[in-house]
Amino acid sequence: DHYACDPRFRFILMPKNVGKRKAQIVAIRESSGDLVLNVDSDTTIAPDVVTKLALKMYSPAVGAAMGQLTASNRSDTWLTRLIDMEYWLACNEERAAQARFGAVMCCCGPCAMYRRSALLLLLDKYETQLFRGRPSDFGEDRHLTILMLNAGFRTEYVPDAIAATVVPNSMGAYLRQQLRWARSTFRDTLLALRLLPGLDRYLTLDVIGQNLGPLLLALSVLTGLAQLALTATVPWSTILMIASMTMVRCGVAAFRARELRFLGFSLHTLLNVALLLPL
Repeated sequence: DHYACDPRFRFILMPKNVGKRKAQIVAIRESSGDLVLNVDSDTTIAPDVVTKLALKMYSPAVGAAMGQLTASNRSDTWLTRLIDMEYWLACNEERAAQARFGAVMCCCGPCAMYRRSALLLLLDKYETQLFRGRPSDFGEDRHLTILMLNAGFRTEYVPDAIAATVVPNSMGAYLRQQLRWARSTFRDTLLALRLLPGLDRYLTLDVIGQNLGPLLLALSVLTGLAQLALTATVPWSTILMIASMTMVRCGVAAFRARELRFLGFSLHTLLNVALLLPL
């Protein structure tokens, strides 16, 4: 209602809920600008985000760029605080490292800018993606990024383009979100295997490590439980190894961010072992 009479805005109302992917495609085909900004409905962007992302898109070799995500409801619960730290790590460790090679593997939906001419080349593939013989209805952000990289475009990360998004504040919603993301990560990693050698050796190692890491952690937990069940002895070596790796990661994050709160991210390991891995 507030913007309906503003000539700078145009709203496209679909007759029914067709999902994020179809809505994106309709809007992109109706647009006319050189750049397309995707912002999720639960996300608020800083006033300078468009400018900072557009500057990164100045080179025609760049097909997409994402900003840094924070949790707008960080102070709600202990879970939202953990998720906010998880987002910081995902952006400022994973995406920042991948951006050194111009190949961010997933430009996240809450705040991502795309080159419209590149999108038009990819829309048919994006729209017709199948998963197990049916139209895909998840993993839009990661798949669109993979298509960009396959087409030869660079994908970038802009750490000072800040977008605040609402994160799950209940365990059920968080687990459902993580399940969707895990399905997307594993599926699209398989699709990207041929792409990786042409990008960089580091990126190959990075992506393989991201996917093998949870499996190795799960194996460690299972062997520890087996030792406890079969020998009635506590698997101290497994516990100490997981704890030490956790503290190293959280310590490095606390040092880089200059914030002691990241030491508290060690609680996420318990959440990971108890709930995320079984899920």
